[in-house]
Amino acid sequence: MLDYNNLEKLYKTELLENVVPFWLFKSQDKEFGGYFTCLDREGNVFDTDKFIWLQGRQVWLFSMLYNKVEKKQEWLDCAIQGAEFLKKYGHDGNYNWYFSLTKEGKPLIEPYNIFSYTFACMAFGQLSLATKNNEYSEIAIKTFQKILTKRENPKGKWNKAYPGTRQLKSFSLPMILSNLTLEIEHLLDKETIERTMEECIHEVMGVFLRPELGGIIVENLNADGTLSDTFDGRLVNPGHGLESMWFIMDLGVRLNRKDLIEKAVKTTLTLMEYGWDKKYGGIFYFMDRKGFPPQQLEWDQKLWWVHIEALIALLKGYQLTGSEECIAWFEKLHEYTWNHFKDSEHPEWWGYLNREGKVLLDLKGGKWKGCFHVPRGLFQCWKTLEQINKQ
Repeated sequence: MLDYNNLEKLYKTELLENVVPFWLFKSQDKEFGGYFTCLDREGNVFDTDKFIWLQGRQVWLFSMLYNKVEKKQEWLDCAIQGAEFLKKYGHDGNYNWYFSLTKEGKPLIEPYNIFSYTFACMAFGQLSLATKNNEYSEIAIKTFQKILTKRENPKGKWNKAYPGTRQLKSFSLPMILSNLTLEIEHLLDKETIERTMEECIHEVMGVFLRPELGGIIVENLNADGTLSDTFDGRLVNPGHGLESMWFIMDLGVRLNRKDLIEKAVKTTLTLMEYGWDKKYGGIFYFMDRKGFPPQQLEWDQKLWWVHIEALIALLKGYQLTGSEECIAWFEKLHEYTWNHFKDSEHPEWWGYLNREGKVLLDLKGGKWKGCFHVPRGLFQCWKTLEQINKQ
């Protein structure tokens, strides 16, 4: 059994003394604003393109730290300068958020990616709490309204799929809305909040969660909610499912629904058992629900965010229900994650391991990895451990 007082200190120290300073001092673009995310092992910039969803995530992260940990001016300054860059260059003037920009802020890729919208919304929502700035609140609200209108076709006119032949709906949006709605609750009217929460719970727990498949979550379904026997329809992303379960637990706490929390905990344990690599340890990135070869060639890699999100879900599951299975899995996963993803010589964590657990890419940030999952996960685990130790 691990010492949970020491664990609480471990997660807190790693966050505040290792990971946060790395992003604060290595990623900010002092010339043009915003953040560089393509950083090598030591934090040197190896590419200067700026990805909107990662810009938004970093604004959110430093705003959240300012709001919930300590009123540090350098954290708020970091968030504001990123937000101002986003406000000026990140969208087309009508809050359609681009996917990427040059370092100067010129658009590179059209606003096809819904995650650019969701993380811009999260960023300005959290920053509005820190600054009481009405302009930031308005940007968050208008972006949220855009997201709701895009639910049926998130990519809009940039959707490559031929219309009408195979219409699939994706798990990603109801999953992220489960968290986003709580994030910007202070900006929304009661009816919108309650309606969106209930719709998300229904989609995540009643549509994409499949009892006939043993209680796993699939990534894509036919538009009518039935299973699709195709590459996309057979796709399982255990990390997505695990991340969504702690979002659902948070909703269960918010709505005082014990049944929802218990179902989310049960699903967390199912997904851990399903996604765990019995040979080498760690959680698979992608799987095929029928056991066929997945189309994603990186299917057997071990990714930072998958493991960190699972740690949060397992800890919250234990804290909320006392599940011994959750704590047993947490201890096993904690050991794997800290042994394999933490760089013992330089700050921040590795992102990409091969199946055996060896480092694949010598980077700390890139096009997909930024200032988000590691610090948010460390924060969530620290605060959940704090609750466990109080209990």
